[in-house]
Amino acid sequence: MDLSVIIVSWNVREKLRENLKAIFQSGGDLNFEVFVVDNNSKDGSADMVRREFPQVTLIANTENLGFAKANNQAIKKSKGKFILLLNPDMKVFQDTLVNMVAWMEENKRASVAGCRLIGENGETIKHIRRFPRLWDQLAIVLKLPHLFPGILNKYLRADFDYERAAKVDSIRGGFFMIRKETIEKIGMLDERYFVWFEEVDYCRRVKEAGGEVWYAPAARCVDFVGQSFSLIKRVTAQRYFRDSMLKYFEKWHPSWQGQILRTAWPIGIFVARVFDKLKLKSGART
Repeated sequence: MDLSVIIVSWNVREKLRENLKAIFQSGGDLNFEVFVVDNNSKDGSADMVRREFPQVTLIANTENLGFAKANNQAIKKSKGKFILLLNPDMKVFQDTLVNMVAWMEENKRASVAGCRLIGENGETIKHIRRFPRLWDQLAIVLKLPHLFPGILNKYLRADFDYERAAKVDSIRGGFFMIRKETIEKIGMLDERYFVWFEEVDYCRRVKEAGGEVWYAPAARCVDFVGQSFSLIKRVTAQRYFRDSMLKYFEKWHPSWQGQILRTAWPIGIFVARVFDKLKLKSGART
């Protein structure tokens, strides 16, 4: 088996349908399998997969297990030499899967790799990040980019060249290809993360184990960006992000840094509310 494609889906039936159609039109000569792990969607996603894509291995959960745990359910069953974690709101091109597998075959040093992500309007989505540090995450929590737009440029790799392949710290989890032998060496995703930071954590584990994470523009994929996340209430999404950030820092950084972030979060919530009120007043004036 060349490739195992794993899609964890939650309430994005139409995007999931488009995703699956594109996958089965783009496999070329690859010997591949597709898993859909449905995290208890209420929009008929699981029934759609059963009815329209019988060749897919469906895992229908009776509760939302989160991103990491749901992916691990399928990883345990996968047989591919490469495993692609693919968000449901993605759409591969005709040559995406073939090109990405070929690139991984040629670049043996890459334990994990991501491709070029393109938005609906054809723009390149800038998704390469450095590993999180206290000061950049503190800036995010306290909403400092509203006042200092360039404060995160180093963390966000603002100068990164998306035309060239390069070894990087971390890539976006929406298109995340892993060698099976890497999983056998360092394990699956850390299930302490419900959503967010699980892919960053995995990239960090790869690096600690002597492996490499790469960005490869040899393949492209359309990213419709956050279709499932848009269905989550803002307060809930903030809680998920906060919990995952703190778990990441508890695992990889000195405890005092996690305590600083924990203390900063209430301040960040207050600042966010202030900015929201200012936006409302500005909108009312215009």
